[in-house]
Amino acid sequence: MFVNFRRIRKCQLVQLMTTCLVLSVVMICWEQLDNSVVSHVKSYSYRYLLVNQFTCINKSLTIPREQARSFSSFHYLLNHPGKCADRDVLLLLFVKTSPENIERRNAIRSTWGNETYIRHALGVTVKVLFALGSVQTKREEPAWSKRSGVGFQERLVREDRLHSDLIQQDFLDSFHNLTLKLILQFHWMHKHCAHARFLMTADDDVFVHMPNLVGYLQELSSRGVADFWVGRVHRGAPPIRDRSSKYYVPLEMYRWLSYPDYTAGAGYVVSSDVAHKIYHATLTLNASLYIDDVFMGICANAVGVSPQEHVYFSGEGKAPYHQCIYSQMMTSHGHVEDIHDLWRAATHPRVKQHTSGPLGRLYCTAAKLALLCKPYYFNTYPCKAAFL
Repeated sequence: MFVNFRRIRKCQLVQLMTTCLVLSVVMICWEQLDNSVVSHVKSYSYRYLLVNQFTCINKSLTIPREQARSFSSFHYLLNHPGKCADRDVLLLLFVKTSPENIERRNAIRSTWGNETYIRHALGVTVKVLFALGSVQTKREEPAWSKRSGVGFQERLVREDRLHSDLIQQDFLDSFHNLTLKLILQFHWMHKHCAHARFLMTADDDVFVHMPNLVGYLQELSSRGVADFWVGRVHRGAPPIRDRSSKYYVPLEMYRWLSYPDYTAGAGYVVSSDVAHKIYHATLTLNASLYIDDVFMGICANAVGVSPQEHVYFSGEGKAPYHQCIYSQMMTSHGHVEDIHDLWRAATHPRVKQHTSGPLGRLYCTAAKLALLCKPYYFNTYPCKAAFL
């Protein structure tokens, strides 16, 4: 048998060139790999292999009540303490908003957050409020303010006189004060709406399928659910140490390798007993960590509450536009200009007609497989949602 040494040398050369190419790509992308893959490996190791179960985090972030009060003792600029005067409130829904997002608030008021529609069409009481901080003086004023000569705060006062749904405190409304906005919601509920059966917090660019959500919460309420916290769950997420990231957290603020489990801040729901526990947790925890959904996870971990995954609560992504999605949708993120069209399409009677029955369910399973089970499709509903 003869050996072709020329062919062997050629194969070795190809292998060498391929190896060099792969190593070059790895070297170029090493920083990104280290920031994402390695940090997640470290995070999961910390979360699952260590025995402490985050008890050290709870201890280190516990502060005296007098010090913790500095995160919740802000003066109310706009408030409606009698908003929950109704005896039976199924859901208190807080929308996190910024002072200038007037059009977003109006869109919510005329679609999924319309209390009159909810009461008449769905037969329940849902209270919708907008949580915001004070106006940033350095923020560029919008065109309407320049034309009319009306300042931000005066415009908010006029808006609130018309709708009576703004809850505003005098901390600066900014990304780094989102945790203060979270605390505002739990403290307001504890003081003014403790009898509501559920509390939901959502962003002002989130679409909530109110008929689906109300039906879901009514069913849970009939079973007397407790220790309930549902949304899009993040498990074993590591802190981001990249200074260029919006979500950068320095070591002096949070020195551990992993966050406790938490739900995406775009939209989640807790039962009233959990809301009560979170309120008490905020009375003794350091709220300087400005990522509000992570702080929620820290509070929940401190009081022994764990989040539950619901496949139809969206993360950062926008759900596909399809009637088979609408039939089970709870929330979808990233909706501003399309919110009216989505509301009409998602709540149209034909959605239930076309997606019910054996044939409708079979059709929707196939449609959702095609829509959701893609390797590049993430941050909204997972592939397993196609089978539910």
